[in-house]
Amino acid sequence: MFFGRFLKNSFICPVILYVKYDSVKREFVDMELGLFWVTENSRARRLTFRTKNDVIYVTVPLGTSIGELKNAIEKLRPKLKSAQVNQAQTFIDLNFKIDADLFKLDLVVGERKRFLSHTEAGHTRIICPPDADFNNAELQAWFYKVILEALRKNAKAVLPSRLSMLAQLHNLSYESVSVNSSKGRWGSCSARKTINLSCYLLLLPSHLIDYVLLHELSHTREMNHGDGFWRLLDDLTNGNAKMLRNELRQFRINF
Repeated sequence: MFFGRFLKNSFICPVILYVKYDSVKREFVDMELGLFWVTENSRARRLTFRTKNDVIYVTVPLGTSIGELKNAIEKLRPKLKSAQVNQAQTFIDLNFKIDADLFKLDLVVGERKRFLSHTEAGHTRIICPPDADFNNAELQAWFYKVILEALRKNAKAVLPSRLSMLAQLHNLSYESVSVNSSKGRWGSCSARKTINLSCYLLLLPSHLIDYVLLHELSHTREMNHGDGFWRLLDDLTNGNAKMLRNELRQFRINF
């Protein structure tokens, strides 16, 4: 087993501070990238990395060695560092805007002395007082709250109906769908055919939104990422499944 081999000793090298694995904590600390949380998964077929809240979460197949993990980190180091930078909170002022296919947002100066927010047909506009202090931390937090709420509201109006349309078009079925605020994954499908979708999907181009929806719908027939899954998803995307997957992996949201 991957973790059992390293219980007795910490691993030290010029880059890695320490590795510590036990039944509670599975930690991997890197001088540059910080804390990694590593999880073995019997269903995993490759190493996957997810950056969230200054922690990099890694899912590895059973039997993955510490050497394989180290090599993967070194190969991905520039991308992991870039992901951490991109996750730094965006500063919101009059120059900030979201101009996605299905969700648009901007800030404008108004005449009143208080902030107003208005959403119509997928376009949210935040109206700011002429003397707004955008460096105020509480104001920045309010902006994030308002924008996330607008994103959730629009996602709940758009994504379930779009999923239903694609399911009917391709003769696929699911039990239920819900929209959440996950930044860790675009979507998921349970063994009971319950589909969860992130509201951040609305920040993607339309064709990538549809790719994610078709990806989750494919799991209603194929609950893994084996050859059968990719054949089905290829059929649903005109042979472009892996090209779309790679495009999605490179996409970065600005909020």
